[in-house]
Amino acid sequence: MYLLPAIDILGGKAVRLQKGDYAKVTVYNDDPVAQARAFVDAGAEWVHVVDLDGARSGTPENAAIVERIVRETPLKVEVGGGIRTLETLERLADIGAARMVLGTALVNDPALARAAVELVGGDRLTAGIDAKNGEVAVSGWIEGSGVDAAELARAMAQAGFVHLVYTDIARDGMRTGIDAEAYRLGARIAGFPCCWIAMLLSITVWTGPFLFLP
Repeated sequence: MYLLPAIDILGGKAVRLQKGDYAKVTVYNDDPVAQARAFVDAGAEWVHVVDLDGARSGTPENAAIVERIVRETPLKVEVGGGIRTLETLERLADIGAARMVLGTALVNDPALARAAVELVGGDRLTAGIDAKNGEVAVSGWIEGSGVDAAELARAMAQAGFVHLVYTDIARDGMRTGIDAEAYRLGARIAGFPCCWIAMLLSITVWTGPFLFLP
């Protein structure tokens, strides 16, 4: 397995939202690139970066910071937030992102999700499924979609996505541990288990949550 420390970027800073609430922000580092370097020093090889501004607006707003992380650190970068066109996907691929996370587009534009697999291949894509009480949330977690999270995971696996990031919004940023049953269900239905880990026994917790991949 390997672990991905996370950097969520809002207003150019590395932050953590409580339960996805943009009004409840904790700033961990004024410089996301410096935070990425700290992760390198701690032994990370990957980092998961979320453009929270882009997730809310629908267009990436921190691509320059993502590019700096790619250019100035040896980390492989998985990035999401505001990827809702193929042009945006290509732009992030061109600046060196190792994987791109599609979230809102999975619900609002399934044809785009399928086209993305054709364009860059399923191994360079991650299905980002953020849910509350089993319902997928979109547009930076602001809106409910009426879509069942487990069924969306199944559909994305069938579409060719190789990786999955599942966020339990009710627990995100709270350091209260995970809903293990939700992750087991996703693994069983979709066939590619992975998840956000707020606390993991016998592993020292980093500044942010972990993304665990077997």
